[in-house]
Amino acid sequence: MKKLIVIPALICMALGAVFASGKPEAGGGGASSAPVSYTIEVSGSTSVTPLMEMLSEAYGKLRSNVRININGTGSSDGIKAAAASTSELGMSSRELSATEKGLGLTELVIAIDGIAVIVNKNNPVSGLTLEQIRDIYTGLITDWSAVTGGAKSGRIAVVSREPGSGTRGAFEEIVKFQDKLLSGATEFDGTGAVKAEISRNVDAIGYISLGSVDNSVNTVNVNGVAATTANVVNGSYKIARPFITLYRKATVNPETQTFLTWVMSDEAQKIVGTSWISVK
Repeated sequence: MKKLIVIPALICMALGAVFASGKPEAGGGGASSAPVSYTIEVSGSTSVTPLMEMLSEAYGKLRSNVRININGTGSSDGIKAAAASTSELGMSSRELSATEKGLGLTELVIAIDGIAVIVNKNNPVSGLTLEQIRDIYTGLITDWSAVTGGAKSGRIAVVSREPGSGTRGAFEEIVKFQDKLLSGATEFDGTGAVKAEISRNVDAIGYISLGSVDNSVNTVNVNGVAATTANVVNGSYKIARPFITLYRKATVNPETQTFLTWVMSDEAQKIVGTSWISVK
């Protein structure tokens, strides 16, 4: 009888030691059942956020002991947060300025994204030139009749992103109207707000990440080229920018470095390629 009592007791003690350790399984072979042992704080570009959420979800199936908190705050805020170490990873959807490059951050380009010019689904405009887009955003063209040949008229409602937005910075730089945005243009925080306004207002024009386009809005051909991933890849669609992850190399946690290494793997870059352009 003593043996029957001792053996189960030993088994219970062994199981207790396993669960008490809280150590995650080595990554790669399937999801770990261990409790969360590390949290990666990520903040920045609202355009990069949907991609980062997809990557986080996939990574969680491999490393359930690591939690990734993602906060879409805008590219400039993400750069500042990474520099101040209030977030371990920052997200930017534009190139860093000379001043920002002096902050000592490591830049990792994880994807390439096009910026789509969008209009209301009831707007007959299907194409614009870069010059026409620039003239609309600087106020030289104010009525739709100037670019539709009379198919539509009405004052153009110019919609832009907020100052500090990576999408805005990249869009203004590529279209070449930096610091010349029409006075009175409507500015929105976040991709979702821009898309909602365009879908509501038949006279509105805006721009969003190509990866965020859905059937609530129409995209506009630019210089006769459709806003598609394939055209960004072949270089014919010119309004494109990098998605960048930023961090301090000297202080990055090993768990975070493991995640970044995975982001650049073939597996993760296949996820990137579903709506954006992979960098491998």
